[in-house]
Amino acid sequence: MEIRIKSFEELTKEELYRILQLRAEVFVVEQECAYLDVDGLDQKALHVLGIGPENICAYTRIFRAGDYFDDPSIGRVVVSSEFRGKALGKKIMEASLKYIEGNLKSTHTVISAQLYLTKFYEDMGFKPEGAEYLEDDIPHIKMRRVHRAPFKND
Repeated sequence: MEIRIKSFEELTKEELYRILQLRAEVFVVEQECAYLDVDGLDQKALHVLGIGPENICAYTRIFRAGDYFDDPSIGRVVVSSEFRGKALGKKIMEASLKYIEGNLKSTHTVISAQLYLTKFYEDMGFKPEGAEYLEDDIPHIKMRRVHRAPFKND
């Protein structure tokens, strides 16, 4: 999987279409959650694209400090169902964290994690913070990662 990081303005129409399609396939259809995905925040975000053999197969969006949380954050973490079980979620998260650590010079990253993925994020160094809450009727928990050491350049 090739990783590309782009601002909203740098996305092609085709990339934006595929991002929205992938997010709708997983968050709206697969998770049966009717919510407004086009939330007006994509324009502020940096978009981390995981490009597979033919299309975008994994994705996250990064926010700078103050654009979503007080610290930089990662959201809309998604892997296409046909590419799961290949550690692409870990790879796209590592690329997102590496970008934050190297470019946003932050000592913390915050996420709003779906509760069932707590172990996945704990394995990446995130720790739960505060009480569980509902976000779009799905149980979530705020998690924070304190950056220990920068990722090695791959």
